[in-house]
Formats: sequence, C-alpha cells, structure tokens
Amino acid sequence: MKVAPDIIRHELIGTEAEVSKSSHNGYIGISGNVIDETRNTFTIACHGKRKAVPKGSSTFRFEFPDGTVVEIEGRVLVGRPEDRLKKRVRRLW
Repeated sequence: MKVAPDIIRHELIGTEAEVSKSSHNGYIGISGNVIDETRNTFTIACHGKRKAVPKGSSTFRFEFPDGTVVEIEGRVLVGRPEDRLKKRVRRLW
C-alpha cells in the first residue's frame, strides 16, 4: 500500500494498531491501542497487557479515528516520534 507523507507525520499514540507481518512469529496478530512510542518500539495495549513491538522488523496496520485503515512498514517509522515531523520522507512510489 502506498503511504502518503502526511500519514507518517500523524500522531500514532491512541490509534488502533495491529501487527500484520513480522520477522518474529510471536508478534503477528498483536492488536490494540498504541499507548506509547519510543525510537524503536510501539507499546500496544493488548487484552489488558502491554506488549512492546519493535518497529524495524514489523509491518503495522493502523486504523485512524476517521475510519482510514493504512498498512505501514515499521522501518519507515523508526526514529523518535518528535523527529518524524521534521523528517523528509522519500516517496515510496
């Protein structure tokens, strides 16, 4: 799926997320609200527990409050959340 640069700059804490692909099979299928974000991980509230999922080796499916569903490779999101706003995003298509 093509990702527009404005989606990458969006605040991801509070959105619904699901790990759709990962190099580690234990992370696939983790879904819930993103409650924290660090440079290399998302913390997702899943069934009352906090699960830390690495960004670089996973692909995430986000559902935004307006109903938009986007699948983003985690390697595009690696970095501090506050620096994502400043980063120039290379077009992927």
